[in-house]
Amino acid sequence: MNNEMSAVVQKIHTFFREKSLTLSVAESCTGGLISHLITTLPGASAFFKAGVVAYSAAMKEKMLGVSSESIARYGIVSEQVVREMAKNIRRLTNTDFSLSTSGNLGPDVLESKEKGLVYIAVSRKGEVFSKELRLKGNREENKEEASRLALGFLVEIAEG
Repeated sequence: MNNEMSAVVQKIHTFFREKSLTLSVAESCTGGLISHLITTLPGASAFFKAGVVAYSAAMKEKMLGVSSESIARYGIVSEQVVREMAKNIRRLTNTDFSLSTSGNLGPDVLESKEKGLVYIAVSRKGEVFSKELRLKGNREENKEEASRLALGFLVEIAEG
């Protein structure tokens, strides 16, 4: 883990532990990397309650309760779907905050959406915040960058 990533993960640990808040994660394109990063530091069990990787559309529906209408209308790589993922994982796990990711890391076009298009969302009681990312690296670089930016977005929303 590089210094920038390490600093963001440390901020998350400090914030959630000091405030006695809880966190859950619903990942798609990041494939569990966010959950892995959060749990690299000791003490994550004090606040990190669940991390789910729902890679397929069917699992987004079945496990996370994303509506089939949203998937059919907007696609799995969409702001609407990532917002539902964040809202629903927070509700399912009864956590204070949740973070979600869905996107196309590449190398090919997916659902006619270009490589590097990723959506991230943070949910807290009654609110969902989302952001579109346009990443320029290869698949592995995009996965790491999406994870770093998603964790940074969580810090920004949580501290804001």
